[in-house]
Amino acid sequence: MVPLWNVVLLDDDDHTYDYVIEMLCRLFFKTVEEAYGNAVEVDSTGRTIVMTCDKPAAEFARDQIHGYGADWRMPNCKGSMSAILEPVA
Repeated sequence: MVPLWNVVLLDDDDHTYDYVIEMLCRLFFKTVEEAYGNAVEVDSTGRTIVMTCDKPAAEFARDQIHGYGADWRMPNCKGSMSAILEPVA
């Protein structure tokens, strides 16, 4: 069996809920409701799992998050959000 990996979005103070929701809907085809749930979780706990898959797909997903760009709603935002990969236990 192929090992699975979680793509974990990490919280910061440079991105709005709207940015998180928009990004997750565009990159991961989540519904607005699903993306809002992830936005609340990352804001309240500092992290949220946005996808679980094999390692190549997880690496691609992480890279998509890192390449999404700055939040135009936040004047001080310098770039994309951060994400890490964690093996599923």
